[in-house]
Amino acid sequence: GSRTNTVTKMAAAGLCRRLFQVNRIPVLHYAGHNMITIHFCSKRPTLILAAGIHLGSPHYTTAPLAAVTDEPDALYKKISVLVKGHDKTVLDSYEYFATLAAKELNIIVDKVYEPARKIDRMTLLKSVHIFKKHRVQYEMRTYYKCIEIKHLTGSTASVYLEYIQRNLAEGLAMEVTKTMLEKLPEHIKEPVWSMHSSTNEGKPDS
Repeated sequence: GSRTNTVTKMAAAGLCRRLFQVNRIPVLHYAGHNMITIHFCSKRPTLILAAGIHLGSPHYTTAPLAAVTDEPDALYKKISVLVKGHDKTVLDSYEYFATLAAKELNIIVDKVYEPARKIDRMTLLKSVHIFKKHRVQYEMRTYYKCIEIKHLTGSTASVYLEYIQRNLAEGLAMEVTKTMLEKLPEHIKEPVWSMHSSTNEGKPDS
């Protein structure tokens, strides 16, 4: 009884001295149903023993993976991805990556072709001021790769294009051309000549 209380007070006093010496916030370990709470409001910390505390498991709520909207998804007849760069090896490797990603997403790859390369040449003097006949020529070659995919929805196209654009290799540039399918407007669904014929039939002959 009294001996146990004395031992508890001595342990608490020793703990408080160590806290003041080290000057740091202790890490509380929960053992069973007992917990030690230390308050730093006053100059001397007070030690409170609490028993029978129930620690419930936290409840996490997960956000929905996809948003449901009433708006119809966009439809694309064809999307052309033109990639250009100065290193042909890097360009070929990126073409393999883009086509492999399209196959994994079950996207129809219509065709992959290589447009004509572009060569820019500059002829400069080999020397700074003299020897006009001594010249050196530099050229910069730009290679192209075009990947055409067809029959995509708007969500699939946005996911695929974001994925390949985020993994675009250094030294490459990309240009995307989209061909969207649109609904025929109401005012041009019926031919104009049929509308004129119907209005002329209602008028009396002069």
